[in-house]
Amino acid sequence: MGHGARPHELSENVRFSRDRVSFGAVHIVGSNNSLAPWTGQTTPTPEQTADVLGRTAAAIQEIHATFADARRHNDRAVVLMTQADMFDPTVTAPKYADYFAFQPIVRTIAEDSRKFGRPVYLFNGDSHVCNRDFPLGSDSQWPAFYGLTSPVPNLSRITVDGSDNAHDYLRVTISTNRQDPLTWVRVPFAAS
Repeated sequence: MGHGARPHELSENVRFSRDRVSFGAVHIVGSNNSLAPWTGQTTPTPEQTADVLGRTAAAIQEIHATFADARRHNDRAVVLMTQADMFDPTVTAPKYADYFAFQPIVRTIAEDSRKFGRPVYLFNGDSHVCNRDFPLGSDSQWPAFYGLTSPVPNLSRITVDGSDNAHDYLRVTISTNRQDPLTWVRVPFAAS
């Protein structure tokens, strides 16, 4: 967490609402939530572990607060935005050592999504290839991997292009007259 900040003071976590959709930008990073050993290390350092624990507590608090805002305002949907891809579609046999630090976050998202009962969108980068799926749906390997007892069909995940594949951006629109409150389109970067 660094610099003595309390979880709710992390400037990376931001909430806002627009057209009856609650948004939460949540500071969750890749490489097992940053518990993969830092360069030159063979295990996470105490400082690294403390940072991850503080950031995770702040992320969970932010997720809960985003859903609480949505319930209070009777919003139509919740959007969570992260860097981390906690459900990489290219991984066919996830290893505990590569994903265990995401467990409390995924369980929080699953629990709050179930309680909310309306569309929940998780936007992430990290795996860097545009994709939409239902990572905690009944036909996914991820609910069992994360120890969830039931699927979360109202959670859809959208991965945006990035890294060497960053040739476009995603334009997201809130739709007022649709069952699916969000629509999006990939927009190529203008040639310079």
